[in-house]
Amino acid sequence: MFDSAHTDEIRRLQDRIHGMQRTRLADRALPTSAALAELLPEGALAAGGSYVVEGSTALALELLREPSRAGAWCAVVGVPDLGVEAAAAAGIELERLVLVPQPGEQWFAVVSALLDAVAVVLVQPPARARVGEALAGRLAARLRQRGAVLVATRDWPRAQARLTVTESDWAGVGAGFGHLAARQVTVASSSPAWQGRTRSRRLWLPDATGAVSAVAARAADERPASARLRALG
Repeated sequence: MFDSAHTDEIRRLQDRIHGMQRTRLADRALPTSAALAELLPEGALAAGGSYVVEGSTALALELLREPSRAGAWCAVVGVPDLGVEAAAAAGIELERLVLVPQPGEQWFAVVSALLDAVAVVLVQPPARARVGEALAGRLAARLRQRGAVLVATRDWPRAQARLTVTESDWAGVGAGFGHLAARQVTVASSSPAWQGRTRSRRLWLPDATGAVSAVAARAADERPASARLRALG
């Protein structure tokens, strides 16, 4: 449990956020980027829902970007390598972002407390932590009550959708020279709402401008270098 100092600090944070945050979205969905809409049931984040994003912190942050731009507060828990510069580059509004990089053994209590104050929490549970049905059920009740959204970077029971990066190709490097300028990935998504079917989409993550966008159909000679090499054997 938290000691009194930590408890008081979290309460002050909750009071501050409640005083600054815009009114919660009235409908039961939070906006998401056009690039990810086809990979989510109903094309949006369901208020009160949980999601899993595996293989890419950048992809997980993309789920936070549109709610943040719409005025929602967001939090990132347990991702020590994520700094404010990376969050800003991902399009997250820093004045409405809470970072808790190293919650330690208190990660579950931290997430629970933040769900009382913010709209979206991105959490990376410790590698040794096993999130079972009981633990997920406790947070699910709080999510429904608050109309918040949880995004986990590791397996999480009862997730509305699971997004996984299955392929990755970098662009911008020539024959031994150049700079990595953009990355294409294939993202596969599974959801109970799709009754065992899987959807996938090819995305720029990021594109040459640093944004996340869908990959348009391209001619065969425009495929990534790695794909061309595989085709040539």
